[in-house]
Amino acid sequence: MKSLILSLALLALAYSFASASDPSPPQDFCVAVDDPLHVFVNGKFCKDPKLAKADDFSFSVKNPGNTNNPIGSNVTAVNVQQIPGLNTLGISAARIDFAPYGENPPHIHPRATEILVVLEGTLFVGFVTSNPNNTLISKVLYEGDVFVFPIGLIHFQVNIGKTNAVVIAGLSSQNPGVITIANAVFGSDPAINPDFLAEAFQLDVNIVKDLQKKF
Repeated sequence: MKSLILSLALLALAYSFASASDPSPPQDFCVAVDDPLHVFVNGKFCKDPKLAKADDFSFSVKNPGNTNNPIGSNVTAVNVQQIPGLNTLGISAARIDFAPYGENPPHIHPRATEILVVLEGTLFVGFVTSNPNNTLISKVLYEGDVFVFPIGLIHFQVNIGKTNAVVIAGLSSQNPGVITIANAVFGSDPAINPDFLAEAFQLDVNIVKDLQKKF
């Protein structure tokens, strides 16, 4: 009987280890150090709860973002940088404004799934599944429509209407991060060797060099 109890206890302990996992990181990386004098918390330090106030939990997105730029869109982020009270809560939001035919170019959120609600306008949206299929899942959205972009997948939104468009997005991280594909590939600092990119994208190296000048 004792051996059975011991076996069950060991099995339960092993299962608890196997099913345990680390929380999702709210930043790009957190390099481990032994020096306790150089500590960078994976997230933010916490204020004394007794000192919390309403402003720690609020932010306004009533004003439209400036869409007078080459892509014709503007993202107003509402994450832990704007609302300190979001710290540890695993959620954030954004307002995205689109000029006519403006777009939010292909990008990913490395730490969040996104759910988008169209408030005004008509958008063509989509995401691409991972290798090897790379299937485009897309749809035209109208006012009141909702669409979900799974975590880590390349996605985009394009205003296909003649009027402005506005959406509100919710994201499943206090700091979801964003990697705009073109900016990351052609605008990295230092630059990626253009010969590498020319081969990867099957482009003439001079075209790659020209793209790198634009980002």
